[in-house]
Amino acid sequence: MKIKDIGEIGLIKRLTDGIMTDRSVVKGVGDDAAVIKWTAGKYLLYTCDMLVEDVHFRRSSAKPFRIGWKSLGRNISDIAAMGGVPRYAVVSIALPPSLEVSFAGGIYRGIKALARKCGVNIVGGDVSRSEKIIVDVSLIGEVEKSCLVTRCGARKGDLVLVTGSIGGSLKGKHLDFSPRLDESRAMVKKYSLSSMIDVTDGLLIDLWRILDQSRVGARIYRNMIPLSPCAGQFDSAVREGEDFELLFTMSVKEARRFFKRDLLKMKTPVTLIGEVMDRSYGYRLIREDGTAEKVSMRSGRKGYLHF
Repeated sequence: MKIKDIGEIGLIKRLTDGIMTDRSVVKGVGDDAAVIKWTAGKYLLYTCDMLVEDVHFRRSSAKPFRIGWKSLGRNISDIAAMGGVPRYAVVSIALPPSLEVSFAGGIYRGIKALARKCGVNIVGGDVSRSEKIIVDVSLIGEVEKSCLVTRCGARKGDLVLVTGSIGGSLKGKHLDFSPRLDESRAMVKKYSLSSMIDVTDGLLIDLWRILDQSRVGARIYRNMIPLSPCAGQFDSAVREGEDFELLFTMSVKEARRFFKRDLLKMKTPVTLIGEVMDRSYGYRLIREDGTAEKVSMRSGRKGYLHF
């Protein structure tokens, strides 16, 4: 059996099966960041991501500054998806010996620029030789216990919302984005979100991850999903990934408070796209004519997966 036969989701399940954690770990594998006991009022958040040449970017079309920005930005997006604040990062980078020093410097300029913007301390890392550029960032954050949001809290009757717009990542959005850190903090400090995830692999599959962990179903409305002006066809927009938007759920009561008090004050648009249903309902996309399309992770690609 080869990796391609079981796919990315199957591979992760096999590799992580039987992993042991002690009582200090509140949440381990399976969310945007690990959650670890820390102080009386806060949890520690820990996440990591790799950026690999010809997988996450192409050297011929990506500016080095944007490669660096993205390498840290995708980690900050993970911390935002947990309701937290990023604090400390280590950066490991593997480079071809033939690469121009100025190109490597440009990558680090992008990392340092976003670090300054988001208050992240770069505290170490490593350098290695490689045939292709690889940037590996590990990031530690913190979150007040009252503000923590995971993927597993969605409940029947909750509403499904998303920040910003979906699609268009392949036209450059995946390199030129701002992690929704301010938006996340504004929401979790004032409202109770039942679940949240950042959209990295596509809206359809990332919502499925919330539904799977929360053991619920959902219906989302095709004509309510906010598409980016540079998005292509609808089907590709909700599957191609790397939008780095926040997809979250909240109760109707909390949503009404948010719509009344803060929706119009948000610098980034927030759009209602559906509702959480009982698990027996399944996962359905409602078309413009009212008919429903069942969304199944077993029938075709519903998002970006490495295998």
